[in-house]
Amino acid sequence: MTIQPTTTKALGDRAEARALDHLSAAGLVLVQRNYRVARGPRARGGEVDLVMRDRDGTLVFVEVRVRRDGRFGGAAASIGVAKRQRLVFAASHFLRRLASPPPCRFDVIAVDGDRIEWLRAAFDAG
Repeated sequence: MTIQPTTTKALGDRAEARALDHLSAAGLVLVQRNYRVARGPRARGGEVDLVMRDRDGTLVFVEVRVRRDGRFGGAAASIGVAKRQRLVFAASHFLRRLASPPPCRFDVIAVDGDRIEWLRAAFDAG
């Protein structure tokens, strides 16, 4: 029997830890967790849950989505246009700090209950 976290934050933290373990086992290396950037006093900035480096040097910006079960389209279906825009905004800010930005992509780790699905190159920055 799996014990469910009692708060949404605990559920998200557990999903991020599981995602990190999953990606690390696949050979990706953690660069940074929870990279946050503000846009302004009244505008939402963005956050990237995990910034990873793939074996080929690609920088991977990972969004972790979790749902207790797969109803209503599941975790992967919960990423809308506004969320993608905030991810791209945060990733762009992260890349501006680098002298020579490497190739990059946006992946999604969808956690539905006990199931993990890794969606490589889930969306583009454009």
